[in-house]
Amino acid sequence: MSMYKIIKETAKQFSFEPKIENKGNFHPALAYVLVGMGGSHLAAGLLKILKPELDIIIHHGYGLPDISVADLKKRLVILSSYSGNTEEVLDAYEKAGELGLSRVIVSIGGKLLEQAKKDKVAYIQMPDFSIQPRSALPLNLKGLLKLTGEDTLLREAGKLQNTFHSEKFEADGKVLADKLYGHIPIIYASEKNHALAYNWKIKFNETGKIPAFYNVLSELNHNEMTGFDVKDSTRGLSDKFYFLFLSDSMDHPKIQKRMQITAKLYQDRGLPTVNIKLSGDNIFHKIFNTLSLADFAAYFTAEAYGLESEQVPMVEEFKKLISHD
Repeated sequence: MSMYKIIKETAKQFSFEPKIENKGNFHPALAYVLVGMGGSHLAAGLLKILKPELDIIIHHGYGLPDISVADLKKRLVILSSYSGNTEEVLDAYEKAGELGLSRVIVSIGGKLLEQAKKDKVAYIQMPDFSIQPRSALPLNLKGLLKLTGEDTLLREAGKLQNTFHSEKFEADGKVLADKLYGHIPIIYASEKNHALAYNWKIKFNETGKIPAFYNVLSELNHNEMTGFDVKDSTRGLSDKFYFLFLSDSMDHPKIQKRMQITAKLYQDRGLPTVNIKLSGDNIFHKIFNTLSLADFAAYFTAEAYGLESEQVPMVEEFKKLISHD
């Protein structure tokens, strides 16, 4: 399926009704560890925006987080791998089993789901839309809402199958891609919206096939911005960057002021900036509105450079090389 069609049909994913299989072996918890790599952990970041107080550790690496076994035993370990074949997640599955931890799987299939069925471990099987993990955010998010018992949020998410229209952001995405042509995007957001800035970066990397970076305020005001105090001798280093500020009216007033001042300081130094206001009828629309804008901007970026936007050949090349290690 083309990336263009995938983006246009995002709303269909919200019709997914996650079901916990092997439910007799599912143990609800109040604290969680989410193990996932690449696109398979992105939904957990969005979950933190929806439910900031949720006690969830997002672990993207081999094994399990470096916390005490006693703490791990209090948590439900959610092993998220879209393909079901991610070696880091498979490794974490084994480690969690060795420690006797509560486990649950979120996947479309692969070795992980096969092993879960064999071990009678609880799992949610997502439908296979033949898309890349980064494009499966609604599926993943609904699975996580089910596992964390967030039934009200789960129902709200389901409504987006009828109320969310990604195509509304196509034109603005094209305009943004045109502005960014020849530049490297750096995305700035509040700490609260960290996951959105990170998603924007990943979309430019994987879909747009270009370098992209991100940071959060107010931390960057204490370090990163000094790297863009442009002087004649360093202008050549800064000329390639374009700064995207994800502004949110719900951010702390001081953060909003910091964004405005930071953008002005950059503009005064000849650095291009754009303000992208987060907006929507509710928190779900706010999240997926901006992500659709990012999707289209990244898609049209790839088009501008004559690149294929959906597949990730360098990742596949890496997997082949590491499997021969």
